[in-house]
Amino acid sequence: MRIVIAGGHGQIALLLERQLADLGHDPVGIVRNPDHVPDVEAAGARALVLDLEHCEASDLAGHLDGADAVVFAAGGGGNSGAARKLTIDRDGAILLADAAEQAGVTRYVMISAMHADEFDEVRAAWPSDDADTFQVYLRAKAEADADLRARDGLDWTIVRPGALTDEAPTGLISVGRRLERGSIPRADVAAIVATAIDEGTAVRTQFETVSGEATISDALVTIRY
Repeated sequence: MRIVIAGGHGQIALLLERQLADLGHDPVGIVRNPDHVPDVEAAGARALVLDLEHCEASDLAGHLDGADAVVFAAGGGGNSGAARKLTIDRDGAILLADAAEQAGVTRYVMISAMHADEFDEVRAAWPSDDADTFQVYLRAKAEADADLRARDGLDWTIVRPGALTDEAPTGLISVGRRLERGSIPRADVAAIVATAIDEGTAVRTQFETVSGEATISDALVTIRY
């Protein structure tokens, strides 16, 4: 399958590209910076240089022709301000969904954030300037997720991981509509996305995930939204 990944140079995306390539798929990573092309190619993917903040859905749709699935793994980055949380984490995700529908790509996997719908509670519990930015980040994720859930024409999956780590993957996770806070290796998040696409599971489901005791394949066939 040809799988187009927005945010193709992100840490999860690079891991995902390698996993998909190893499974025999054809991953394509969308990057804004041409300097990132070699890293994407080293991960086993083809690179598409395109700025999601400065393109129209129709332009992006042209690049999705023939794709079997899209993945939104983009983000404004930890050092970006609140404005880019909206233009990338929310608007970029919506742009990808619009383009997928125009191109006739029905499979869409979103990498979101744990407890995203509780964004208002963050500001009250964590009174600082950083909380303002994190609140906007969670709101951007929540609004992008809501937009995706409302699309009848897409077979969506929304993955909401806990705190991300660079630890070695375990291949064992917990999933649920809402979980207590926990952590999960980025490589396991990538494996969740790769497995959902490769095995055709977790369609039209939204779930939170942290490290646990179930294999990824088993967890994804049992989750219900």
